[in-house]
Amino acid sequence: MASTSRLFALAGLAAALFAAPANAGDAKKGAVIAKRWCASCHVVAKDQTTAVADAPSFFDIAQRRTDKKQISNFLVDPHPPMPDMHLSRREIDDITTYIRSLDPRPQQSEPDGKDEEQPKKG
Repeated sequence: MASTSRLFALAGLAAALFAAPANAGDAKKGAVIAKRWCASCHVVAKDQTTAVADAPSFFDIAQRRTDKKQISNFLVDPHPPMPDMHLSRREIDDITTYIRSLDPRPQQSEPDGKDEEQPKKG
């Protein structure tokens, strides 16, 4: 009887793992990480009042419609003057999801699941 309940528990766990999207970040966790690690340079929240002038705000990054993969790749291999904070893949996915959540416009997806990149104004 105990082995049957273990089998059902394992089956339930497997179903939950397969039901979750592979790269689904947690925007709430991303906001916490951003406030802790990124807010010294970037504006990461509406209530933040100071930041480094040359660092784009997370709202600006979100409105550029940068592909999630591009943001993730940048965070995996940051370039000076941004420090390497040795973020885990999960933390990077959470931050990326948080950044993308700051764009008030509806998210559009291409058929292959990639976000559509909008032209940069400049």
